[in-house]
Amino acid sequence: MRTTLDRMRHAVSFELIGLLLVTPLGSLVFGMPVHDIGVVAIVGATIATLWNYLFNLLFDHALLRITGTARKSLSLRIAHATLFEAGLLAVLLPFIAWYLGISLVQAFVMDLSFALFYLAYAFAFNWAYDVIFPLPGPGRHRD
Repeated sequence: MRTTLDRMRHAVSFELIGLLLVTPLGSLVFGMPVHDIGVVAIVGATIATLWNYLFNLLFDHALLRITGTARKSLSLRIAHATLFEAGLLAVLLPFIAWYLGISLVQAFVMDLSFALFYLAYAFAFNWAYDVIFPLPGPGRHRD
């Protein structure tokens, strides 16, 4: 299992790198000012950081209880990233529509686009994180 400090490093680095990528890309793709996309991204990142810590802690505990290890196979990594993004999508949709003054359908398309970006990003980031900062102890591995 990872330490609290390691989980905090993971969550903060994930969100900071994600913000640096998604803000200019979102502005370009949706034709909106960087500031507006930046506010949406920062609020989303703040909520996601808290969700990231809680979700990963619960997911790892469940995984450890069910399988006896916190190691993730390819299929578990896909499920992990998908479940994380689905929960975040549901929470952020109303905020995006309200803040940007767009319809729920437009907000859904935008939120879904962000979720798809973060789905791929989460998969790559978490894999890289596990390689750079492997699990301690006998369950330690490199994928």
